[in-house]
Amino acid sequence: MIDINSDIGEAFGAYPLGDDEAIMAYIDSANIACGMHAGDPIVMECTVRLAKEHNLRIGAHPGWPDLQGFGRREMALSPDETEAYVLYQIGALAGFCRANGVELIHVKPHGALYNQAARNPALAAAVARAVNRFSRQVILVGLAGSCLVQAGLDLGLSVWSEAFPDRAYEEDGSLRSRKLPGALVEDPAEAAVNGVNLAKEGICAVVEGQVVTWKVDTLCVHGDSPHAVETARLLREALIGV
Repeated sequence: MIDINSDIGEAFGAYPLGDDEAIMAYIDSANIACGMHAGDPIVMECTVRLAKEHNLRIGAHPGWPDLQGFGRREMALSPDETEAYVLYQIGALAGFCRANGVELIHVKPHGALYNQAARNPALAAAVARAVNRFSRQVILVGLAGSCLVQAGLDLGLSVWSEAFPDRAYEEDGSLRSRKLPGALVEDPAEAAVNGVNLAKEGICAVVEGQVVTWKVDTLCVHGDSPHAVETARLLREALIGV
């Protein structure tokens, strides 16, 4: 069955966010926030331990240094700055993984960093270099068909192409901006159906007038969604046998 992942560990300080432990029963991979867009050392430690208990693949979820905006506001850091920020965050989570006797399996950027790297080759290359410098054994996760996936392939990294059952897409295969109506799929049952279609058919897009199809390796359920646990449960059930 196709991998299901979720962005978790995004609480910080006195501010809870998402039901991480509940959603872990229905996912395969955990993308854990690294303290820049969300998360803090206590949350990172706790989330790594919970993920270990649930036998999940653990990944770093680095984002822009934008706690107030939850990492969803675009920033204009240089490629060198971006590489350093991503490497710093990978190292932080890897420290907690090592201390708890588990491996860091993958890296998936968060929010605006993810979306900017999906369409900006220089930024995508910076993220891929950070992963490559940390370990060539770590998988880079990026939007299917994006610059980020290509940047990882260019460096010889293992890459997973990702899709989002709980998000709407534009014709070119990019994610619809959260600022636009209909960007979020809020019905868990609809998201589950989307997930099955994505797993079976991949993403069909129109690029430079040509119809292309991108395969999908992993499906993401956003952990901060109000219906995240129910979405993950229905998606897991719907994907059995696919």
